[in-house]
Amino acid sequence: MASVAGVWRYPVKSARGEALDVAEVSPNGLIGDRAWACVDNGPASDPALVGSAKQPRMWGGMLDVDTRTDEDGVHISIGDLSAIVGSPAADKALSSHLGRPVRLINEVPADAKLRRLMPAQSGLVPSWMANTAPGEELTTGFAASRTEAGARFHDFGAVHIVTTGELSRLAERLDRASVPPSRFRPNLLLELDSDPAPGTRITWGETVLSVQVPTPRCIVPSIPGGGAPLDKQLSATLAHHYRTEIGDYGKAARFGFYAEVLQPGPVHQGQAVELEQPDERRV
Repeated sequence: MASVAGVWRYPVKSARGEALDVAEVSPNGLIGDRAWACVDNGPASDPALVGSAKQPRMWGGMLDVDTRTDEDGVHISIGDLSAIVGSPAADKALSSHLGRPVRLINEVPADAKLRRLMPAQSGLVPSWMANTAPGEELTTGFAASRTEAGARFHDFGAVHIVTTGELSRLAERLDRASVPPSRFRPNLLLELDSDPAPGTRITWGETVLSVQVPTPRCIVPSIPGGGAPLDKQLSATLAHHYRTEIGDYGKAARFGFYAEVLQPGPVHQGQAVELEQPDERRV
């Protein structure tokens, strides 16, 4: 039977996530997920430019920052240093780690944007960005939002999901025993043979999600960080074998999928999941 095999939350955008036994799913995704982000804090910095590991030259070091949440708030850890997010100590630790003045924010700037490095493989460049060249660096907007619960510095959908079946097939293509789901930074790992089709409803307990579109892949899964090495074979495999249509947007390399929240509620690791295909709801 399909089930929830893993739950993760990423309190700080591009930092490492925290594995959870249980989380609360709001209409905007897991509560506390990507609620904070880094921005440069120099005299000439752009306050609307949100830090993301999609620009590894400036922000790749965020992938080595650990996070955890307790009753005192969100903690970041860098080596032996630990500080509570929102404190001067956290900004100081991150500034030292990244080598320049930065600060953490939990309010989405007006006209939020980020810098991204396009992948070197042309197959990883989405067709809707055909005017950009492989390896080019550019500034784009993104789907950060302001919610009643606070900021969410997310890229697109409310919940990002990967499945055990797709990870197993990817491992076979790479001739490896396994591929860690952390490479793709999902919120949920589902014990399923394959990714469900767009429009499929995913239900556990009182919580209901609806599959939106496959997740377009950027350079982040293949760059070093969090103890994982540079993985050129992974990026080449995604570019060659996983390029497909992404809804009405065009073609891109994909892995995993985004889902919207139809009915909020808790999610527990190990609980059973039911799928309802779009054609099963037709009268």
